Amino acid sequence: MFRNPDETEIATLLTRTRVIAVVGLSPNPARPSYQVAKAMQSQGYRIIPVRPAVQEVLGEKAYATLHDVPEAVLRQIDVVDVFRNPEQVMPVVEDCLALNLPTLWLQDGVVNESAALRAQAGGMQVVMNRCVWRDYMRLRIEPPAG
Repeated sequence: MFRNPDETEIATLLTRTRVIAVVGLSPNPARPSYQVAKAMQSQGYRIIPVRPAVQEVLGEKAYATLHDVPEAVLRQIDVVDVFRNPEQVMPVVEDCLALNLPTLWLQDGVVNESAALRAQAGGMQVVMNRCVWRDYMRLRIEPPAG
């Protein structure tokens, strides 16, 4: 059975995070993915958009898949934040594992226990069915330096 990290672990995760790849980041300002990513960006986090068929979101170059992110950028990613339907999460998990990415964050409503357990079994830290922005604000995390 999947269990989220406790509050202290989430606070530590958000404190050490600098770069967030957002899978499913919409270019539409009315969409939650855009709003959350923009809010996190405004606090100093670098956002890497991962979404096919767009060139740029929030002033950052967008990539169709995680595999399309250049190695130099990929090595900087601390968290992969997913705004996708739950049934579309397992391929994202497999990409994360293949690319040795450290943390998977599944946003509110993105619940796929088998994918979360697969990511954990592969050595990833996983947060599921929580909003990164809401946790950031509630836990009063210091913005990233630099």
